[in-house]
Amino acid sequence: MTEIYSDLIAAEDVLLFVNAAVTSTGQREFRSDASRQRLSLDFLHEYVRVNYRTVYAASLALDINDHNAARVVEQLLRTPGEAAETGPDQKRTEGRLIAARLAMLPPQRVYRLFRALRAAKVSNRRTRAILRDWLADRPDLGHDAVKYRHGLKTAARHFHLPLTTATGTGPATGELGDFLFEPGVRPRYEHGLLDAYRRAHYEQGAIYELPFTVAEGFAAKHGVRRTAFVERIAPRMTRLERLRTQRESGADAAGAAVRTDLAVMPLTRLALYTLSLTIDERVGRRAELTGALRTAARRAAGRYAGTWGRVAAVLDDSYSSSGSGEKRRRPLGVALGGHFLLEALAAPGAYGAYWTSGRTDPLLVRPYGPTPLGTRVVDALEYAPDRLVIVSDGWDNAPPGLAGEVLRVWRTRLDRERRTAIVHLNPVYDAEVFDVRRLAASVPTAGIRDAEDLPALVEIAQFAEGRTGLAELQAYLDRRIENFLRTHEGGGGR
Repeated sequence: MTEIYSDLIAAEDVLLFVNAAVTSTGQREFRSDASRQRLSLDFLHEYVRVNYRTVYAASLALDINDHNAARVVEQLLRTPGEAAETGPDQKRTEGRLIAARLAMLPPQRVYRLFRALRAAKVSNRRTRAILRDWLADRPDLGHDAVKYRHGLKTAARHFHLPLTTATGTGPATGELGDFLFEPGVRPRYEHGLLDAYRRAHYEQGAIYELPFTVAEGFAAKHGVRRTAFVERIAPRMTRLERLRTQRESGADAAGAAVRTDLAVMPLTRLALYTLSLTIDERVGRRAELTGALRTAARRAAGRYAGTWGRVAAVLDDSYSSSGSGEKRRRPLGVALGGHFLLEALAAPGAYGAYWTSGRTDPLLVRPYGPTPLGTRVVDALEYAPDRLVIVSDGWDNAPPGLAGEVLRVWRTRLDRERRTAIVHLNPVYDAEVFDVRRLAASVPTAGIRDAEDLPALVEIAQFAEGRTGLAELQAYLDRRIENFLRTHEGGGGR
């Protein structure tokens, strides 16, 4: 009996960390400042790494956010002694997970990781091999030298990494080193971007050959008018840069030049963009925005589209869904993206949405008012769904605790056969309890950061009911690791 109890506690510890690693980025939340978030997150990282290192490494195969993925990689590379104790097979799997996850991370975050490892004075053979392979797989180190100059210099100098590319598209031998460490030595460079960077110091035309974020600085230096610069640099902008610049450009010619195709945007980012528009703008662009959101939702649903039967959703658009200065409207954005994704997952014509505000038009939601979750849960259950999904920060306050009581009675008195599957997805990490806030012990809760991850998080939420031990959770993680490595692996194990 003691062993079973210990096993359940271990599973709960692991799920605590997974929820934190999915939702928290160490930034301020609506009810928690940044320092408290970081302190809570630091404790969980160290606790799980020391006590459950294999599971800690396995979290790289889950839908944890980039902030925590980079943090997990850093902690694993900083503690090679612990890796040796897990055995050669686990150490090899750990190396493969690190390499595969690094390949998924945005390059600026990986270069930031290089600097963190340098500050920690980490430069062991395993770390150098993993980082060397990551650099070798970069499509063009000349581009990185221009856009991520400081990060690449740190990698080359501290980790003694060769500045060559496996694809053969990089700068000529010696050029990259001269560009980074002795920029005044060469009168010109064979690599186009390196030479454009050199010429941009005195030639305005060269600005438009550079990446947008680098070109911005040179445009300001040369006094180029912002609208003219944005219009001309548009072909070199990334999709996200186009989206960010679209609002500032307005509806003039420059705005048309940088208009991005919303249909190709990720679901959560598109939902957040929609919420950044005024109500009048949303109404005026209703067809475009709704079409783009439904297209993104169908793409995220994939093979699960239309397979969830009758679905009801309780979605939180109360004032606390406004988030914080660092994560503006993030909880509401997840709820809006979740709405369209659940609509795609439900059988045709078998979806009901219940916003806490009582609104019925998802495109016009805004963070306002209290959180009457209990009332909305009753409404949703009256819809007689096969699945009920609640997307909320869990602060049920109108009246307090009603949602938890409704769910308790439903589970213990009205639906003992569990005909309705209920799950609570929470986009906000509660630093005080080292977890996301729960509504009821009888309802599984999982953290969520991106609406696209909703199907996978509903699956992992089953382990949060307190009836599944570490063995079952480990088996699930092993399957996720196998699928993750098969899909994303680009480098060899270490």
